[in-house]
Amino acid sequence: MLSQNHIDIVNSTAPLVEQHAREITEHFYPLMFERYPLVKNYFNLTHQNSGAQRQALANAVVAYAKHIDRLQVITPAVSLIAQKHVSLNILPEHYPIVGECLLESIAAVLGDAITPAVAEAWTLAYQQLANLMIGTEKDLYHYNEQRCGGWRGQKEFIVAAKVKESEVITSFYLQPSDAVQRIDFEPGQFTCLILNIDGQEVRRNYSLSDAPGKQSLRISVKREAGGLVSNHLHDQVAVGDRLNLTAPSGEFTLQNSDRPLVLVTGGVGITPAISIINACIHSGREIHFIHAAINAKHHAFKEHIVELQQIHQNLHTTTVYSDDHCNDLCDYRGFVSEEIIADHLPEDRDVDFYYLGPLPFMTSVNRIARRLQIPADQVHYEFFGPLQQLAPEEETQHA
Repeated sequence: MLSQNHIDIVNSTAPLVEQHAREITEHFYPLMFERYPLVKNYFNLTHQNSGAQRQALANAVVAYAKHIDRLQVITPAVSLIAQKHVSLNILPEHYPIVGECLLESIAAVLGDAITPAVAEAWTLAYQQLANLMIGTEKDLYHYNEQRCGGWRGQKEFIVAAKVKESEVITSFYLQPSDAVQRIDFEPGQFTCLILNIDGQEVRRNYSLSDAPGKQSLRISVKREAGGLVSNHLHDQVAVGDRLNLTAPSGEFTLQNSDRPLVLVTGGVGITPAISIINACIHSGREIHFIHAAINAKHHAFKEHIVELQQIHQNLHTTTVYSDDHCNDLCDYRGFVSEEIIADHLPEDRDVDFYYLGPLPFMTSVNRIARRLQIPADQVHYEFFGPLQQLAPEEETQHA
């Protein structure tokens, strides 16, 4: 049981942990992977090598320690992390592994500062957080299982079709192998593919790129240079192959609202936007869709959006191509700007604003949304790295 004395100890030592957070996480991951090699299958090694995963963990540990007596402050972060954990099929038995290695790493880095009393306080604090996460994830697992066509853990799907959407993006239509029934999820959610590549189990999250309520799921995958999983899917996976998926998860979802919907996407960030548009286009809700791509060859779902716009007057589209040397028709050349976005906003800025794309794109759009004073609670995005990369320190300090 975490007492007030334990809370006081964690609060008093949190600044020291924050000061050395990066060192702690750099000690933690190699220790955990060496001691428990099977857990390595749950991590994207690209994020590990870039340092993004380590920084994200460091930020999470520090945020929890700072708000240990005000957990309601970190509830949104807990919910977001839980969604990611459920997609990866993280289970209660994984938490003692993380706790053991994390607390050992804190002790190794901070040395004599970790007295028996401090160690006890941080051990109990971690257990409190673990219990919170386990409970949240239990509810999510149950909810995902109870949905129409829902399931828990891994489920086998068959590749029913493989469709090229652009020079670099291919869609995979995935149908359950055990039964054909309607599959519900929230527009904008993602699923996790669990693959075996050259004897190594790997997991990757991919946004669902079509509306829910159909008898199959669709993901649309960009071929990444040197990408282990994306190249495997493009080159090796064929119609009739079987893939394991976890149930759809994620909070980058369509909000139930009558406000105008503004979607701003770059590159493969278009995939959840297509799911959202397909789900709500028939509602009559006003939709402004701004998409940035290199050129028409890299512009996925272009024909689909054109067809929707011809049928539905509530859909307004804007295309921005960054390739100055192409002759492809578009509305703007260059990059998405404040002026382009402002043209699609009412004076009161009362919209639901969604954006997704590569990091430089998201950093720019995040800055633009702040400058245009779109209500913060009506701005939605999905980002897998440390939030400091998305909102530079000088902005977050003055937010």
